[in-house]
Amino acid sequence: MNTTELHLKQLPNGLRCISQLSSGDVCVCGFAVGAGTRDEYDNEQGIAHFTEHMLFKGTTKRSSYRILDRLGCVGSEVNAYTTKEEIFLYSICLAKDYERALELMCDMLFHSAFPAHEIENERDVVLDEINVYEDSPSELIFDDFERYLFEGHPFGRNILGTPKCLQEITTESFQAFTERCFTTDRIVYFSLSPLSEKQTDKLVGKYLSGIADTSSRSMLPSRTSPSIVKGMRLTLEKNTHQAHVLYGNQAYSLYDDKRMVLYLLNNILGGPGMNSRLNNILREHNGLVYTVESMANSYSDTGLFSIYFGSDIKDMDRCLTIIDRELRKLRETALTATQLAAAKKQLFGQLAIASESKESQALSMGKSMLYYNNCESLSELFAKLEAITSTQILETANEIFDSDRMSILAYK
Repeated sequence: MNTTELHLKQLPNGLRCISQLSSGDVCVCGFAVGAGTRDEYDNEQGIAHFTEHMLFKGTTKRSSYRILDRLGCVGSEVNAYTTKEEIFLYSICLAKDYERALELMCDMLFHSAFPAHEIENERDVVLDEINVYEDSPSELIFDDFERYLFEGHPFGRNILGTPKCLQEITTESFQAFTERCFTTDRIVYFSLSPLSEKQTDKLVGKYLSGIADTSSRSMLPSRTSPSIVKGMRLTLEKNTHQAHVLYGNQAYSLYDDKRMVLYLLNNILGGPGMNSRLNNILREHNGLVYTVESMANSYSDTGLFSIYFGSDIKDMDRCLTIIDRELRKLRETALTATQLAAAKKQLFGQLAIASESKESQALSMGKSMLYYNNCESLSELFAKLEAITSTQILETANEIFDSDRMSILAYK
């Protein structure tokens, strides 16, 4: 994809913008809000995700149908999602509909009405979403794992919330949440489109410059760094057909340079490649699992490394023994120059392919601007990865894969 340099700016109202010119006629643009489930009060668990739903349910000038039809009628779409620390609202549209998408999202984000009748309808939808999720052990186990590891901390909350808290949320609850969280100092507008910098700036000025500066009213709950439970061993009886297991430990935050080393190490161990060590040994060589993967997730002040697999219950302990053996190899034996070069080559290829997705690239731009006030180019990222040494990988493996600190949660 042909691209030019990033264009960064901050409006007088505190709202930050990041844009980049792209080829083709498809645009991805939207808002990243630096608030999520960790910013909920105890009695509002689930309100961040519920707010994401309610952004589609009516503004001071549009009904829910008119919101959905505004882009749907031209074949474009508007999407949203919620994480522990962010809410994203974004559109995928054609260049000719860029202004239409921007105006709509501004209306949704800054003028949502949270009508009572829509809250009642959508509450049932979210409660049903919780029930569906609880019927999916391969997904539910990730939330349970964080609930136990981050016990007593907002990071341990399920993004969907609890039925009790959801039942108590009203129009006033949404208004209070958005007033303290959707402040201009916590909002980034991102844009990846064929529109020129001049055209983008003109539309940004038209729709975003008039938004009041609300930076001074930002009243998020004080963010305290979590202390993670280490060495947990917990089995829950779920009467599942197979065992579902998560095995993991605390990792690095978004601001820790060592996270790059862990990303490479994670890719070697259990990344998306079918040739990952865990996929090779557990699935290809021994036929013990259908799915095995490892993940390295970074938050603003902590991180989590985890390995997930599903196996026959009788094979669970054997799988864990094999995984421990692979982790020990990475702690004790440095990669050869050939192995390191091959691992980097694989990750470079994966990142280059991912960068061709406009949606993924635009969302990454928004998140990077939110946390770093900038966005690394692919070449800059490659340079950082190229500089990683086998000694750094060995040190990181010993720090993260410490068997005394690793925790296990199993469903069976």
